[in-house]
Order: sequence, then structure tokens, then C-alpha cells
Amino acid sequence: MKSRGERHIGLLNGFAAYGMWGLVPLFWPLLKPAGAAEILAHRMVWSLLFVAVALVFVRRWAWAGELLRQPRRLALITVAAAVITVNWGVYIWAVNSGHVVEASLGYFINPLVTIAMGVLLLKERLRPVQWAAVGIGAAAVLVLTVGYGRPPWISLTLAFSFATYGLVKKKVNLGGVESLAAETAIQFLPALGYLLWLGHQGDLSFASEGPGHAALLASTGIVTALPLVCFGAAAIRVPLSTLGLLQYLAPVFQFLLGIFWFGEAMPPERWAGFALVWLALTLLTWDALRTARTLRREISRSGTTRTTGTANAVRKAESPASGSEPPASPAARP
Repeated sequence: MKSRGERHIGLLNGFAAYGMWGLVPLFWPLLKPAGAAEILAHRMVWSLLFVAVALVFVRRWAWAGELLRQPRRLALITVAAAVITVNWGVYIWAVNSGHVVEASLGYFINPLVTIAMGVLLLKERLRPVQWAAVGIGAAAVLVLTVGYGRPPWISLTLAFSFATYGLVKKKVNLGGVESLAAETAIQFLPALGYLLWLGHQGDLSFASEGPGHAALLASTGIVTALPLVCFGAAAIRVPLSTLGLLQYLAPVFQFLLGIFWFGEAMPPERWAGFALVWLALTLLTWDALRTARTLRREISRSGTTRTTGTANAVRKAESPASGSEPPASPAARP
């Protein structure tokens, strides 16, 4: 049982992590005139360097040798690295192209996509309220397709890539910082090669826009890794149910920034689509918390937490995404 002080520290770290992820749309426009591809490449290169320094400092390298001796886990990490590339790239492009609201929608619908993938790929069984939430989410996508005049492909790409990442990471079972190090190590050479090619073509903004611009591009490593460190500090101190609720802070902040800071339009049909998504998430969260309370009462009446299976059932029920827990490493966050 964590002390009140430990829980307080955990909450602060949780707010810091999801707050930074929610405010990151303010950062990517500062990197212009660099294009989304150059920013993405810098993020990969500098994230690896930043995380490597952190791992040297804490002397956590044993996992690397174990990973190299396990081809299946290494292959899964490679898949995760590819998914992160898509997720990060689309998000950066979306923000710098004026689609912050649509990008935020991707992280609102991610729990619904995660549940749908659990049913389709893992043959998980859903409770009636979860089915209703998924159905409402699908209706929301249809409404937004009408509102946008096209499918909300940015939102869907972000949601499916992040859900796929969570599924892969669940099988890899590697910590957040270690996961980021492994994935960016795979990305490093292609990213560095792309930056060198840009430099050869004379299109590398890192070398032509002054030291301030270069420093901002280098800081993408810190922007990527620092929220992950805070998340790790929160994950060991606060209940999963609390983390599950905090995860909605990021898309809420992004949504508000899109409307009030970037001035993006929200016609009535988009409000209707978002309202349906929020209704689905409300149902999902209510059902998860209600189920967790029921399980706790049953355990209390029995007078014992007899098995690991029961404890795991409570943890799973506590997650608002319920159907799958939040990924072990949310490195694919924007």
C-alpha cells in the first residue's frame, strides 16, 4: 500500500506526463521551416542519444543483451518501431498542417479501437456496455466522415497505430525507457541517413537556420523522453484506474488548443461526432469503474485475495480501456 505522499508524487508525475503530451502541439510549429519528415528524423536520432545517456546514468543495460538473444522479441520491437514511425510522423504533420483537432480525436477513440482489436485479434469477450460504447464510437466515425467530407483518416491512423503499438508492447513486455531506447536504436540509422541526405541536397534546416533552431530540433529528444520518465514514476505509485482516467487529459488539452489557440473550425456535425465519442468514453469508464467496485466487494466478502487471477481481473476492470490495459510503454504518444 503506497503512502499518501507517494500517491501525491505519483499524481503529480501523471499530470506532468499527460499534460506535456497534451501541450506538445505548441512545440512542433516552433520547428518550422523544418518539414515533418526532418522533424521526425531528428526526433528519432536525438531521442536515442538522450535515452542512452539516461541509461548510462542509471546503469540499466542488462535488458539489451537479453533482447538481442531473443529474435522473436526483437522482431516485435522492430514492428513497434515501424508503428511509432507512422504514429509520430502523422501526428507531427497533422499539427503543422492545421489538423490539431482531428489529431486529438485519434487519442479519444484509441480506447475504443483497442477494445475492437482485442475482440478481433485476441478473441476477448466484451460486456454489453462495452459493445454499446464501440457501436457509438463507430457511429461517431460515420458522423465525422459526413462532417469532414471524407473519413477522418488522421484520427484513424493515429488510433490504429497506437492501438497496434499497445498490442505489440503487451507481448514484448519491456519498460518504457528501455522500449524507447530499443525502438529508436532501430530507427537511428535510417533517420540519420535521411538527415545526411537532406544535408547533401542542401535542404537540412538544422544547418541553415541558426543555433537556436538547431537547439530546438535537438530538444525533440527531451520532449519525447521526459514525459515517459514522468509516466514511469506515476505508474508505480498510483492505481491503474487513476492512470486510465488521466490518459484523457492529453486529447482534451489537444482539442482545446486546436479550437482556442490554433483557431480550427468546429461546425455542428463535428461537435456531434465528438459528442458521440465522449458519450462512448463515458460509458466505457463508468462500466470499468463499476465492474472494479463489484470485484472488490466480492473479494472483501470472501475475506481474501486468493489468486493472482482475481487480482489481475480487478486491474483489468479498472482500466477505462478495459478490454486491454494501457500499453506498458506509451512511447508512441505524440
